[in-house]
Amino acid sequence: MTKPAKKQATNLSIRSDLLRQAKARNINLSRTLEDSLESLLKEQDRQAWLEQNRDAMDAANRFVAEKGLWSDGLRQF
Repeated sequence: MTKPAKKQATNLSIRSDLLRQAKARNINLSRTLEDSLESLLKEQDRQAWLEQNRDAMDAANRFVAEKGLWSDGLRQF
């Protein structure tokens, strides 16, 4: 299990109306930003992985389309 990264203070600018609404609803801005950044970074990592592996996935899909799966004759359904 990895140890969580140390928190680091930073300065941000945010629209005053959004800040006012968030404070009124007791929204934890730090947690919200961390969650949003994690989600955005995961999606970017996923997209990068897909792009890096697109040729291999296309080749595998072509192979299956042409030759089928090894288990095709074993299916019971």
